[in-house]
Amino acid sequence: MFARLSTYQGSPVPAEGDLGAQSEEIVRQVQDVPGFRGVYYLVDRATGEAKSLTLWEDERSMRESEELATRIREETARREGQQVVTVEHFEVGFSHLGP
Repeated sequence: MFARLSTYQGSPVPAEGDLGAQSEEIVRQVQDVPGFRGVYYLVDRATGEAKSLTLWEDERSMRESEELATRIREETARREGQQVVTVEHFEVGFSHLGP
């Protein structure tokens, strides 16, 4: 499995703000892309830093989704008043989600 980690910087997020407001739209755009396995969106409300982590079946799938990923990142950042700081690629060494 492979992962793309994107880092964003924006304004602090109010404690009562809805972080998942656009999640359905974002997931809809990527869920049928070959090799897509999941997504996490991480936010530090106090600093406005956010990270999106997408998971891919293999490196090829991740690389072939790059154009779509770039478009989604740029649209999301613009809508949320953020800037894309970095985009990194990793092989997943292991994963575990507890019950």
